Amino acid sequence: MRKLAYRYLWFTIGVIINAFGVAIITKAALGTSPISSVPYVLSLKFAPSLGQFTFVFNLLFIAAQVVLRGRKFPPIQFLQIVVNLVFSAFIDVGMKALWWFEPSSLPVKLMALVIGCAVLGFGISVEVAPDALLVPGEGVVDAITERTGMRFGSVKILFDVTLVVIALILSFCFFRGVNGLGIGTVVSALIVGRFVNLYNAHLPLIPRIRMLRAVMVPQVEQEISTDMEEKQTEAEAEG
Repeated sequence: MRKLAYRYLWFTIGVIINAFGVAIITKAALGTSPISSVPYVLSLKFAPSLGQFTFVFNLLFIAAQVVLRGRKFPPIQFLQIVVNLVFSAFIDVGMKALWWFEPSSLPVKLMALVIGCAVLGFGISVEVAPDALLVPGEGVVDAITERTGMRFGSVKILFDVTLVVIALILSFCFFRGVNGLGIGTVVSALIVGRFVNLYNAHLPLIPRIRMLRAVMVPQVEQEISTDMEEKQTEAEAEG
């Protein structure tokens, strides 16, 4: 039981680190990550914050999983709603904590972007290691993969590209030009996975967290966790 609690604790820590990574990338002012692109563009136009729009958007991802999986949707994955609340709240905490950071020069912006990608990659490594839950963005990609029979990595790429295209359309509709998107969106899509691979291969903390998987889990959750791990490995290989 203690190992199970530690698994969810490390998962939560990883989600919080992810939120700060998104905040740093966004504050770099070169374009946010693909998964946050639509909420960010909306937050530039309307009153709700990036975190608040992220919460609503991720609720749509969770609803899509329920529709796509139907009766196969494991009840434990409704905890994604709690995950979403924590993630979204800490995005706003990170943005407020960095209120003072307004880089003006390109070198500083690029440095902030790389740091943000490194933080996000670390958060993803920590979040995935305990094999506790899916986050909404990964969950909907996994559900689409299961429904279509396509490769997880291919669906992930199409999913990210679709989000960026939607954000781009919204940007032109709201601002008559590109706002909230940029080279940072492309860079984060390309290098975050590299950081994840680096941490997984060389950071001793990650295998220590993985050792917590030895705790017994419900059969349905175990099957999904194993399947998800295989797909994540496949996606990393493609990247």
